[in-house]
Amino acid sequence: MSYLVAVPELLASAARDLESLEGVLRAANSAAAPTTQVLAAASDEVSGAIAVLFSQHGQAYQTLSKQMLAFHAQFAQLLGSASGRYASAEAASASPLQSLEQGVLGVVNAPAEALWGRPLIGNGANGGPGQPGGAGGLLFGNGGNGGNGVAGQAGGNGGSAGLIGSGGNGGLGGAGAVGGNGGSGGLLFGNGGAGGMGGTGAAGGNGGSALLFGDGGAGGQGGSGLTGANGVNPTISGQAATGTPGVSVSAVSGDAVASSGQGGADGAFAAIGGSGGSGGDAVASGSAFAGNGGAGGVGGIGGAGGDGGAAQAESNAIAGSGGNGTVGIAAGGAGGAGGSGGSSVSLGGGAATGGGGGIGGDGGAGASGGVASTGGAGGNGGRAGLLIGNGGAGGTGGTGGTGGSGAVGGPGAIAGNGGRAETITGSASGGGGGNGGDGGLGGNGGIGGIGGAGGAGGAGGLLIGNGGQGGTGGTGGTGGTGAVGGAGAIGGSGAEAESFSGNASGGAGGNGGDGGLGGNGGTGGTGGIGGAGGAGGLLIGNGGQGGNAGIGGAGGTGGTGAAGASAGPGGQAITTSSATTNGGAGGDGGDGGKGGNGGNGGASGASGIGGSGGFLLGEAGASGGPGQGGTGGAGAAGGGFGAAGAGGKGSTSDGASGLDGKAGGSGDSGQSG
Repeated sequence: MSYLVAVPELLASAARDLESLEGVLRAANSAAAPTTQVLAAASDEVSGAIAVLFSQHGQAYQTLSKQMLAFHAQFAQLLGSASGRYASAEAASASPLQSLEQGVLGVVNAPAEALWGRPLIGNGANGGPGQPGGAGGLLFGNGGNGGNGVAGQAGGNGGSAGLIGSGGNGGLGGAGAVGGNGGSGGLLFGNGGAGGMGGTGAAGGNGGSALLFGDGGAGGQGGSGLTGANGVNPTISGQAATGTPGVSVSAVSGDAVASSGQGGADGAFAAIGGSGGSGGDAVASGSAFAGNGGAGGVGGIGGAGGDGGAAQAESNAIAGSGGNGTVGIAAGGAGGAGGSGGSSVSLGGGAATGGGGGIGGDGGAGASGGVASTGGAGGNGGRAGLLIGNGGAGGTGGTGGTGGSGAVGGPGAIAGNGGRAETITGSASGGGGGNGGDGGLGGNGGIGGIGGAGGAGGAGGLLIGNGGQGGTGGTGGTGGTGAVGGAGAIGGSGAEAESFSGNASGGAGGNGGDGGLGGNGGTGGTGGIGGAGGAGGLLIGNGGQGGNAGIGGAGGTGGTGAAGASAGPGGQAITTSSATTNGGAGGDGGDGGKGGNGGNGGASGASGIGGSGGFLLGEAGASGGPGQGGTGGAGAAGGGFGAAGAGGKGSTSDGASGLDGKAGGSGDSGQSG
């Protein structure tokens, strides 16, 4: 059968060339016109016969020329109209040809789909969420890509090719789920599909394998590890029982001694310690000795100390001291407040001594950040075709998660103030203020997650082919940030002392609490191990290079130190006579907490080993390159100093002011891994 190929553009060009040829023919006819009538050269018969012959020849040429011009015009018109018809026919036949192609494929594929559930020719359909891709045609066609998974759902596997074609790529894994595996390449020719990337903390899918001729697919990258949980200080609720108060005593004659309050009951980690019982009051015609306040009970938040008892006597009056607050034992728990000292009054010539304030409890250390999870492993590269082909590269390991941040340290508790002292003719001494509680340590940052291992490279073809390169180990996660230290508490105020005719001394102010140290930054995660290189072909082929070692994660930043607290002022001394009165000394300010140290950088991972070479010809693959340790985290600034307490006023001498606290030093930077 013969086929005619017509190009409309060329037909139109040929018609234009024929039109120009018409002009050339007319010019030639004009030039030949004089030759249609030739005169005889002489009067003899021969000359006359020659003239007649040439004249007949010229007339015949003119007749033929007219016929040629008519044919030329008709042919040019037909050629021009034919080009238009071919163009119209070509446009009209385009859509039917496409429909014909689809129809033919439908007829060809229908029996195969009915028998085996897949067409003879055509690509497989892409899978829905988390569903595998469809298989390619039995003869020709690529496998469909696997669908991406939703949270908790693995990615769909790639579809397999038929006789000739490439496998589909695996779908991405949803959060916490693995990636889909790549589909297999064609039975005769075709490459395996690439594995899908793993979801958070999950492994990547393996690359698809080739069958006879073709390269294995690359393994999917592992998903990044989960971030460690931030440190959370627990919520404290409920309170243990308060201690029994001391028994008050009143003596009409002689001395009176009151009992001290009992300590508060201990609470659990999630409860507040019981408050100490208050000291008993003492009233006597002789000397009076009041009871001390009980100490606070141990609890998640420290129990407050009880207040000291008051004393009143004709002779000496000794007031009770406030009970001490206790430390908060829960993470970030506040200390218990110190109890106030009791007041004392001597109505005769005895001495009056106010009770000292109780010490404030220290805050508890903040909760540390959680350790981050490991990154997902990279998928293995697919195996090459059985005869010829290169193995697929292993997937890169996932990055380790970031360590959780620490929680703030618990605040120290305020101290109790000293008790006032008053007498008529004897000496009066005000009670000293208690020291403020120190702030708790800031929580340390959590350790960064380990980088995921790189996937192994796929093996080369059984006869000829290079092994795939091993995947690079994942980078270690960054260490968590250290938390701020707990705030120190102010010192208690020294109490006032007053004597109408005797000496008087104000109570000393309590020292301010030190600011809590900042938490240290978390150590960076270790880098992942590089994947092993794939083996070369059994006969000929180089082994794949081992995967590079993963880089260590950076250390976390340290937490800032808390500022020291202000000290309590000294108490004032008052007299209405010329007796000696000295003001109480002010307390020293608290020191600022040192800033937390930066976390150390994570160590690098191990390099992957190279694959073996072919038996006849080929070199073993080199080991992967070394990794690099993570950089150390930066240390944080220290807290500012607490201000000194002012000395109390006295007519003889004012009390000396206390010393300012020292600023906290900056934390050290972490070491590189």
